[in-house]
Amino acid sequence: MILTDVLGSRVYGPDATYLGRVADARFVLDQPPPGQLLAGARLQGLIVSPHSAGSFMGYERNNVNRPWPWAQLLKWWHRGSFLVLWADIKVMGPETVTLREGFSAHDPGLEGAGTA
Repeated sequence: MILTDVLGSRVYGPDATYLGRVADARFVLDQPPPGQLLAGARLQGLIVSPHSAGSFMGYERNNVNRPWPWAQLLKWWHRGSFLVLWADIKVMGPETVTLREGFSAHDPGLEGAGTA
């Protein structure tokens, strides 16, 4: 499965409650193996937006706030968005994602992302 298959997918809680759509994915870089230049990227989780499947266009970064009108529009557009970690995903398909029982919704900002 490639990322574009998941973007825009509907996200449901364990009780089949609709939570939103996949707006973005969060990756982390591991240390490069000895003798290699590039680090491997690993999926940390998915960003779920209850109001839009559109991109954050980098505005989920906590210190990005210019140009002001655009930043405010995107902040409003993605209000209520959250990061769900890979471990909290029960089933991921091309049209739907189902979260496991007891999943945690994390702040989608990059500062401290993924700390449970």
